[in-house]
Amino acid sequence: MRKRICLLGGILLLLCGCSGKGTDSSAVSDPAGESKNLIVVGLSQVGSESDWRLANTRSYKETFTEENGYYLLFEDAQQKQENQVKAVRNFILQEVDYIVLDAIAETGWDAVLSEAKEAGIPVILSDRSVQVEDDGLYTCWIGSDFKAQGRNAAKWLAGYLERKNRADEQIRIVTLEGTPGSTAQIGRTEGFLQILEKHKNWTMLEQQSGEFVQAKAHEVMEQFLRTYSDIDVVVCQNDNMAFGAIDAMKEAGRSYGKEGGMIVISFDATEAALEAVKKGEINADFACNPLLGPLVDQTIKKLEQGEEVEKIQYVEETYYD
Repeated sequence: MRKRICLLGGILLLLCGCSGKGTDSSAVSDPAGESKNLIVVGLSQVGSESDWRLANTRSYKETFTEENGYYLLFEDAQQKQENQVKAVRNFILQEVDYIVLDAIAETGWDAVLSEAKEAGIPVILSDRSVQVEDDGLYTCWIGSDFKAQGRNAAKWLAGYLERKNRADEQIRIVTLEGTPGSTAQIGRTEGFLQILEKHKNWTMLEQQSGEFVQAKAHEVMEQFLRTYSDIDVVVCQNDNMAFGAIDAMKEAGRSYGKEGGMIVISFDATEAALEAVKKGEINADFACNPLLGPLVDQTIKKLEQGEEVEKIQYVEETYYD
């Protein structure tokens, strides 16, 4: 399965010509070294829209190094699915050993993943999943159980309201959703709504996309505050959007967090967000482990040994309040 990286004079020209702006081949100091016997991994990343995403990318780059036996081709899709499709096709053209795909959206992958399968290149989905007619087009998926995260957040809210003697009150909720069609957005929304439906006194006033971006979330939260004077809960589907929402609430002079007022629920549990939990600005934050590089590495090592791997692999996670 594995291809040797050696005698690459002509192939390196191909890599340089096909690789886009986001390509990072710095993991190998001497890529043309004839003694190298490295596993070539093509990684298509969503972008750099959040602190979580930056930590996720760092995990891959720290894992797929020459010292660990890898040659990494990294492509930043800059939040555009067409960039990802192009990157995957370039990886196929370059005859990489494995493709790791963190898909921007779940749909639109049948054609290019079929091309990868025809080329005999295993595709490992990481963080975000895809919807394809044939799940044999990818080897496995590694990431978080986003529906469980959404359900757990809503269950936490029910328990919190019970402790505050507010279980029977009318509870009005707004949600800052992530990128529409992304696995995290779909799962966290569906999971939360599953529990919300069991509470007849809970009302979802509105759900809008903040695109996982702080500035966009700030804009959407400003709109929420102008539209609704009686918001009880703000659900933010990642920490950067929570920061944007908090900034908007501060500017509007609205109370939130442990001091009363709006209850703020977030996801990802980045370092900065956990500081906000300690300060009482975020009431609860549900972890989404970004350190997927080692898990993907373990999967590749098993495949290299001809072992079977589980189709769906969840990472362990917790929450903080």
